[in-house]
Amino acid sequence: MFELVSFVGRGRDRRQVLKALHKPNSPTNLAKQLDMDRSTISRVVLELAEKGLVECLTPDERMGRYYRITETGKRVVAIIEGKGE
Repeated sequence: MFELVSFVGRGRDRRQVLKALHKPNSPTNLAKQLDMDRSTISRVVLELAEKGLVECLTPDERMGRYYRITETGKRVVAIIEGKGE
């Protein structure tokens, strides 16, 4: 678990995106919300998905995919914010 905490903690963008996915959202909407480039959001979301911290809710869509944080991702956020483990 702490490998994931370290992975997220090392990247400001990863922390911001993971926290912002407390409700399902698309990379385009996240980019507007966080004032970041969509390409950066897309890269970060894919990194987080590979680690099992977020999941795609619309995997069959080519565009406009929606993502949400997983239970593991929620635990990582809680640890980073000092509210867990």
